[in-house]
Amino acid sequence: MAALGNFALDGGDPRLNGGPGVDDKGVAAGFASGYDNTDTYTDEQITGAIRPQMRKMHDSSITYEEYAYYAARTRQEEDMHAGERGGTGIVGVLVPGTAHKADNGDMRKASAVNYSNAEKRSQISEEEWTNASRALRTATTSAVFFLITTDILGPFGLPYAFASMGWGPGIALFTVFGALAAYSGYLLYQCFCGLDSYHFPVRSYGDLGFRLYGNWVRILFNILQSIQLILNVGSIIISNGEALSQAVQFKLCYVICTLVWAIAGFVFGQVRTLKKFSWLANLAVWINLGVMAVTMYAAYRGPPNYQAADISAGFALDPASVTANTAGVFPGISHSAGLPASPSFAGSVNGAMQAVFSYGGAMIFPEFLSESRRPRDFLKGMWAAQLFIYVMYMVYGLFMYAYQGQYVVNPSYLGVGEYTLQTIGNSLAMASALIAAALYGNIGIKVLYNNIFVELFHAPPLTTRGGKFAWLAIVPVYWSIAFVIAAAIPGFSGLTGIVAAICILQFTYTFPPMLAIAFMIKRNAMQEGEGFDPQTGEVIRHDKGLKRMFRGFFAGRWYMNVFNVVYMLGALTLAGLGAYGSIENLIGAFAAGAANSFSCHSPLDGAV
Repeated sequence: MAALGNFALDGGDPRLNGGPGVDDKGVAAGFASGYDNTDTYTDEQITGAIRPQMRKMHDSSITYEEYAYYAARTRQEEDMHAGERGGTGIVGVLVPGTAHKADNGDMRKASAVNYSNAEKRSQISEEEWTNASRALRTATTSAVFFLITTDILGPFGLPYAFASMGWGPGIALFTVFGALAAYSGYLLYQCFCGLDSYHFPVRSYGDLGFRLYGNWVRILFNILQSIQLILNVGSIIISNGEALSQAVQFKLCYVICTLVWAIAGFVFGQVRTLKKFSWLANLAVWINLGVMAVTMYAAYRGPPNYQAADISAGFALDPASVTANTAGVFPGISHSAGLPASPSFAGSVNGAMQAVFSYGGAMIFPEFLSESRRPRDFLKGMWAAQLFIYVMYMVYGLFMYAYQGQYVVNPSYLGVGEYTLQTIGNSLAMASALIAAALYGNIGIKVLYNNIFVELFHAPPLTTRGGKFAWLAIVPVYWSIAFVIAAAIPGFSGLTGIVAAICILQFTYTFPPMLAIAFMIKRNAMQEGEGFDPQTGEVIRHDKGLKRMFRGFFAGRWYMNVFNVVYMLGALTLAGLGAYGSIENLIGAFAAGAANSFSCHSPLDGAV
């Protein structure tokens, strides 16, 4: 579930760092007056309007109609050059580097100009401005596929989810989650294509929220995105610390085992460009498949790791189901067709949140789209990735639950009983996790830097020399904070459950229909004779207010708007239940005296 997007350069599109920007109300749809099919755009074509390169960052005066006008032009140009891309077949998806490669000279030229300087922007022609945007769009279907599936938390938390929910509810819920995640991806794609253009590029999830709802939604999205990313990094630090402590047979102080990975992040996090992660992301996917194969084989040939029973799914549901008797004999492996018996519903709800992790990539779909040479190709990579996730993760999750039952641990490779296979799986998992953590950290730092330091404190863009030095200093601080936050929370599943409920579930299931509703209202409300005139900069609307809003909501396929409302409210309800379950899980962990990661005792080493 990693991410790239506008960050394929050293920190993103230099034009958006302190300069021109994006807006407040946009949505895709109509072709406004004055549109033509030219490949390049001249200054004469927008004589009466404020030139896009002169707009301030996040300009709320830009209307939906203006966004839609430029988005329509951009999509048509992309379609006209569709045959020039190459690399969108099976080989192009599975092997990075076989697809279209951008002109590196154009890339360097685009990032060399300081677009954040208003005076210099005034000297930039319309063609130079749009060419800069074109140069930044290089990602392929392969990049989308591998970066969505570069996920260390999703597959290895799913067995825990099945153990917490049982066969029937687990399979049904994971299937519904998968179908809705694919639908949400389409909604984000639809909104992006209607709002993004070479003139006003959409670079993040927050940009979509800003254009459709206003600045408060952009801030909300950026805060939640930052929380999710730093907690993802923290979760991986903790899981890798647990794996390392297990590999050294608990002979090394546990806090040192976790600290090792935070320090490793100081080094690996120095890679600024996600473009350099292309092959690593590819490698991480195959490593994860290797870990899955090793743990499945280990589960088939040997017993579960009874020593880790205290952090198993069974312990969260009913401690007696995984507690040894006076003779030291543990209860037999058990399964449940429906929801497992438990004194509290919270355990099953928290388990369901682990399944949400499998579809957590939607948070950075707009970033993928913004970096795509032709955003329409995004759907191929996204749907291929979602199908891959559904099939492979389902097989893995059910297999592990079948052989380990209530003794499944999160992440599941820590629940292997045989030491040799356990160590092989842990070693592979630690390598893959470090790649994923570096990707999460890369995006997390850039979200914070571009939206706080650059926008509020006018820090130098990351494309500049000063920005690169700032990156060197910020990376260790970011990874240290991630370590401290995650290490203070006892219980890995409780931590991941909170992240899933508060952040991942929102970006994958709540926010896409919320954005789509506003998008469809704005698009469908447009009538004949309305639109944006690039010659004068005038926006023509025949009405406004509730009348326009209701017309937009009930026009065209109004039933999809109704479905999206129900979908959004259902996702919010599930988020509330998930937060409740995760908090109850953490309360139980604190009450039981569970140790946090600032301890020499590993949680995998049984009770203290």
